Amino acid sequence: MRASTRGAAAWPPLPLDGWRDTYETLHMWSQIVGKTRLALAPMENHWWQVALYVTPRGLTTSAIPSGSRTFAVDFDFLDHHLYVRTSDGAISAIPLVAQSVADFYTAYVAALRALGIEAPIRPVPVEVETAIPFGVDREHAAYDADAAHRCWRVLTQADRVLKQFRGRFGGKASPVHFFWGSFDLAATRFSGRSAPRHPGGAPNCPDYVMVEAYSHECSSVGFWPGGRTIDEPVFYAYAYPEPPGYADHPVRPAAARYSRELGGEFILPYEAVRCAPDPDAALLEFCQSAYDAAADLGRWDRPAFDRSGARPS
Repeated sequence: MRASTRGAAAWPPLPLDGWRDTYETLHMWSQIVGKTRLALAPMENHWWQVALYVTPRGLTTSAIPSGSRTFAVDFDFLDHHLYVRTSDGAISAIPLVAQSVADFYTAYVAALRALGIEAPIRPVPVEVETAIPFGVDREHAAYDADAAHRCWRVLTQADRVLKQFRGRFGGKASPVHFFWGSFDLAATRFSGRSAPRHPGGAPNCPDYVMVEAYSHECSSVGFWPGGRTIDEPVFYAYAYPEPPGYADHPVRPAAARYSRELGGEFILPYEAVRCAPDPDAALLEFCQSAYDAAADLGRWDRPAFDRSGARPS
């Protein structure tokens, strides 16, 4: 089905093969920036203090404490710079151009130090099979500005719709936030009950990270550009722990399917959303039906949590 004019304009194409090298480089750059939050921000449940957030121009750390000051680091995918801004008015900028992870890391650490910011970053990536230390990584050095811009545009649309979905829930829910470890945008709902200890197993990532992340029963949805066993961008949904019958529960729209390749998640190809007559409605249908599967089969207290989505008068 051909995309509507509105959908085609708002939801750009993002085939993985067309920007894989840039994606892999940008993934490492985002980990460097994200690890700054990890180093300095106070601990929050489920590691929420480390995530990045979508902005009208890119991605941000939001305010990070540094002594009596605060600072923020922003990827700007409109003018293609990384900005570090402090609460006392100082600013530093790094151009986002084709450069190795090693060169980006050197420039970034220098920019922080020039602003009087000391962040003890562990200089090795996580949640990737091959973890090349940032300071010596010259394998990843691509930057296609158009592709980075299109990825950000997809994130802005996903962020907007996921926030709408988040507003339908009255229980504990995460912000809509971007996790640099796996390079995905996520929104998570919680049943209020503790969960079995997570087995861990994420590549180059200590098990205690996943134990904290999944300490309580949850239902999560999000967007991921693809990689590894899925060579296309997808929206995903999963439940932890996965209740019996979850994999066989109907999830809509018709293009959605249960993926065992990803370890047990429902996925909806991004192209199916982008080309839908109403992309927002297609994504909301996926989010809602996946949550229905988790909450009904997991016996969540739905009367206490579910909201109509209507604004208060």
